Amino acid sequence: MAAEKKVMALFENDMRAASAIEGLAGSPWKLEQVHSPIPSSKILSALKVKKSRVGYFTLAGGIIGFLSGISLAMYSGIQWNLVTSGKPVIAFIPFLIVGFEFTVLFAVFGNVLGFLLQTNLPEFRSLQVYDERCSGEHFGILATCPEGQENNLVAFFQEKGGEAKLI
Repeated sequence: MAAEKKVMALFENDMRAASAIEGLAGSPWKLEQVHSPIPSSKILSALKVKKSRVGYFTLAGGIIGFLSGISLAMYSGIQWNLVTSGKPVIAFIPFLIVGFEFTVLFAVFGNVLGFLLQTNLPEFRSLQVYDERCSGEHFGILATCPEGQENNLVAFFQEKGGEAKLI
């Protein structure tokens, strides 16, 4: 397999960067990373980012939390019988409060865990190829191409209005 070359392009506005991202979608070159100083809806729509799956982790955490809370309350009631004037030891209405509290607690845990797993944090590889101007006034796009096509990729980025350099 031929070695791949990396090209970093810097754009002054997000419309040009989004145009370059859309142009890369139908090309033989591969989009690696996009760096942006501010959130941009144009770049997000050009990247066609899939919907986040963090909500499923939150839902799973909430369900596990509810069942854990009810189970803990039932276990406590059975283990340490405190019969008061003939009332049942396992009373579901008061146990719902414990279930709700555990639902909130475990849903938060699931949310944080899902966020960390879905975003692959911490991720240090992206810092190896980074231009500091992407933190201030430029939008950066890193793309790879097969060896020998790097001049075509640089010309593509320059045609889209960017400043490109071979890395």
